[in-house]
Amino acid sequence: MSSPVEPGRGRPLILALTGSIGMGKSETSKMFRDLGIPVYDADAAVHGLYAAGGRAVGPIGEIFPAVVRDGAVDRALLSREIAGDPGAWKKLEAVIHPLVAQVQRDFLVAEIDRGTALVVLDIPLLFETGGQHRADYVAVVSAPAEVQRRRVLERPGMSAEKLDEILSRQVPDGDKRAQADFVIPTDQGLEVARGHVRRVVETLLGDPPPKRDERLA
Repeated sequence: MSSPVEPGRGRPLILALTGSIGMGKSETSKMFRDLGIPVYDADAAVHGLYAAGGRAVGPIGEIFPAVVRDGAVDRALLSREIAGDPGAWKKLEAVIHPLVAQVQRDFLVAEIDRGTALVVLDIPLLFETGGQHRADYVAVVSAPAEVQRRRVLERPGMSAEKLDEILSRQVPDGDKRAQADFVIPTDQGLEVARGHVRRVVETLLGDPPPKRDERLA
């Protein structure tokens, strides 16, 4: 496995948590935190990089100067700037991916120092960026398509066209579930989802199955 940190004694098990837009991943991530599992949040990392003083502000401002306001990257302006432009997306990814990877690495190194047994990497675009290969296990948060669509269209500023454009850039939910070690349903109520999360944690801290790299060896 190509790990984000050097493997060795004391490295925690790495569970990647992912799911398409509107699947309930953020709420599920909180459930892991409630059980005392450290969680790296890729979205929060990006927010920090875009904020005033963040390491991404300068590089992004050089490429898309109109999206920087008051020393920070305005995400709404950035979204409009790159919408429908694959070339612009690639330029943005070339800047942001290495910076996010460094934040993730810092998180993992800190948990190694603490002797943590299990960590969760909350990464929305895990499969889209090939990040599943850097995790020991993958959990996919999932709900039926009609539930997903209803949830997303209830968000302020969302439209069917915008949702379809977002989904066109994401790996289909069925493909994600097919590659998952664990599937956590979010359409059956919070307690059902919490039960799934609790069983995932108990399994990985108790008698975990072979890791992904061991199964592929």
